[in-house]
Amino acid sequence: MSIENIRQYIKEKAEQFGAKTDNEFNKPYVERNNTGQEALKDSGAYFGFIHPEEEASGPFHDFSLTIFPNDQNKPWLVCLGIGSSGFKNDYELATYPGLRRLFSKLTNERGFCKSDFSDIETSLPKSITGSLDLQHIKNTIKTYTKVLPTCQIVDDPESQEGKQLIAAFVAGYAKLRDWPSNKDHRKAVSEALEPFLKTETIDETEEIQNLLNERKYIVLQGPPGSGKTRTAKSVADKIRAKTFFTQFHAETSYSDFIYGIRPDTENEELRYKENLGSFSEALKYAVDHTNEKVILIIDEINRANLSNVLGPIFYLFEYKMDVSNVEIEIAPNFKVTKLPENFSVIATMNTADRSLAVVDFALRRRFAWYSKMPKIIDGTSKRLESVSVNKITEEEFFFKEDYAVIEEIFNWYASSPELNLQPGEGYFIANSEDEMKNRIRYEIFPLIKEYLQEGLLRNAKEEFNNYFSTRINLSLFE
Repeated sequence: MSIENIRQYIKEKAEQFGAKTDNEFNKPYVERNNTGQEALKDSGAYFGFIHPEEEASGPFHDFSLTIFPNDQNKPWLVCLGIGSSGFKNDYELATYPGLRRLFSKLTNERGFCKSDFSDIETSLPKSITGSLDLQHIKNTIKTYTKVLPTCQIVDDPESQEGKQLIAAFVAGYAKLRDWPSNKDHRKAVSEALEPFLKTETIDETEEIQNLLNERKYIVLQGPPGSGKTRTAKSVADKIRAKTFFTQFHAETSYSDFIYGIRPDTENEELRYKENLGSFSEALKYAVDHTNEKVILIIDEINRANLSNVLGPIFYLFEYKMDVSNVEIEIAPNFKVTKLPENFSVIATMNTADRSLAVVDFALRRRFAWYSKMPKIIDGTSKRLESVSVNKITEEEFFFKEDYAVIEEIFNWYASSPELNLQPGEGYFIANSEDEMKNRIRYEIFPLIKEYLQEGLLRNAKEEFNNYFSTRINLSLFE
């Protein structure tokens, strides 16, 4: 295997990704190349890129793209490394969740990715340090074991698979160093990363339907605009179920959901009449129509005080309750020992609403939880050619470029809990470019501004501000 060929291949890829050197005073990287015969002989060879402010030799700081090669036709190790001098400029970058998310997708079972890229105290696991495939460079790995946040074994760097993986690591380093400066650069980076970032296309409706058949009571949780309620209704329609719908709020009570009495306003004298709540109506229908499937959809289930709303029926939500000797009174003359087989519940929960009640562990155990994350809506369009859109219906379009910008900012800067705040695809559906701009101005812009005011996504504030300033000429800081 030719080290020089791969070295030149990496430099060519770096230029495709935007790392073209304009002059000696404006270098996007400094190359390190220690692949002489002596270095190869004692298995200490390496080459790659380091921070542009570092020297061409000696100890260095910050992130590097490092390759440990050999001339023995044995596996190479491709790494994102950190200089032995630690951090100088890149510590904040090391804390960005998106950096780890990106490189974790570039590694497989023969690689490794740390949970914290700012950690320069923890050594590599034995799966790497003790790997039989890397015995020829075990001393080198031992030397750098604490400063390799992610690495991947490459069996044949000159094969198509090997070059694809190396190009992806270079593309990841390009994003880290912000090399791309035009559409061609960004396209080249995206194409290099695409084979590793592809997600399996699944039919969510079918998957949720299968889960419902298995568990009976499920919660669809996800950010606003991710289609939770729409999906719940779609599942109910697909299985041709009789559907009952209710939406919880802070004042929802037991009498609203199960059973209560209310004043009869149609009578001159004060009288009360019984009121079957949405749960009781759905359950009674299921009991009386055993040949029909019945689904109760509870929208925004965590907006109410669930202990007060559910009361004794909480006990009934055991999907494996085969035998029960406990009888629960739902309403006068209506008692059950277990929920009927043809009765199911689909609830939805907005994970971005931080003011809502916490769902306790006992309820979590009784329901299956399905996460609905934002996703691109596929389609094509011949209209609105000046913007990047996907056609949904004859009148509606999905503005995929706006969605992609917001998604990338969240992926790079958001912590795992903050990912639950990402605006879903529903925010990016509009009938025209003007309507989309209004959605950004009056819905997405205020939402992001509120997040920032609450101290969330702080590292992303300039990225968000740049997007809004460019797209709708509004600044977050005025």
